[in-house]
Amino acid sequence: MTLSVVADNIYKTYKKSNVPALDGVSMSIENGKIYGLLGPNGAGKTTLIRVLATLLKPDSGTATVEGIDVVADPIGVRTRIGLGGQYAAVDEFLTGRENVVMVGRLYNIPMEEAQLRAAEVLERINLVDAADRPVSTYSGGMRRRLDLAASLVGRPDVLFLDEPTTGIDPRSRVDIWELIRELVSGGTTLLLTTQYLEEADFLADTIGVIDHGRLIAEGTSDSLKATIGGVVVRLEVGDAHCADAIAAINRLTGADPLHDEQRGLLVIPAEEGSRSLVEVVRAMNDASVPILDIELHKPTLDDVFLSLTGHAAELEPATEESVRSEVVG
Repeated sequence: MTLSVVADNIYKTYKKSNVPALDGVSMSIENGKIYGLLGPNGAGKTTLIRVLATLLKPDSGTATVEGIDVVADPIGVRTRIGLGGQYAAVDEFLTGRENVVMVGRLYNIPMEEAQLRAAEVLERINLVDAADRPVSTYSGGMRRRLDLAASLVGRPDVLFLDEPTTGIDPRSRVDIWELIRELVSGGTTLLLTTQYLEEADFLADTIGVIDHGRLIAEGTSDSLKATIGGVVVRLEVGDAHCADAIAAINRLTGADPLHDEQRGLLVIPAEEGSRSLVEVVRAMNDASVPILDIELHKPTLDDVFLSLTGHAAELEPATEESVRSEVVG
């Protein structure tokens, strides 16, 4: 097994904060695989990407990309990677083609070769028809695809994508998912950060769950779901009756249910399948709690994240602290 990316006990605290953005994170990615780093905004995902991409120096710990130390030889790492940030870093006054060629030239690729590579990646991401239009005329989804094209022009061995589909429409999101799978099938290794559970579920070979700067779980989608059982009951009762419902479930099972406050749901392990569903209905009836909705289903990554952290993954807390003053030159 060849490892393309290795992070070992990485710590990082920003100067203006006493709270670690990364609190001893260790992870690795096999060559040609997709690693999905799942967590809400502010969890540490972007900080880890910046460390691995040589944009931030860790306070302690080590990291290598393709066997190259990110602190000892940042230039060597940068020649092997591509990076797509949370927002499309494109020049609106240039055409799509000019943007990609410009990034190629920044990789020290000769002009003629940069133009050939730009044509190749623009075709690969289906932007040929719009390639010679100013980027100011592009939609959000087109800009994200163009940003991805720019990250590919250097033909990287390892690609880092930081929430690549945030803020774009569902159709464009699916297009980018398909493109990512195509890239990896060609041998690219990918670290993908996301707060979208379905994105990690669909794309990633391995999923790491990060919260408050700590990697709290890791495994395949199926193995993570198996940690909370084969099936669960999802119960919606409304805020006014939530406390009574939790108390009733506690009396029934001896433990409080998982409470997804964002979506107003209670999640209860259903070890006995449909019998557990019936018992929950009876418990609500005995407690005079009206049921708005109830269903029996297999666990999702949302249920897993809730069980691990106590809150849903797709939150909107404060974003990670600005690190402009700490970016490595």
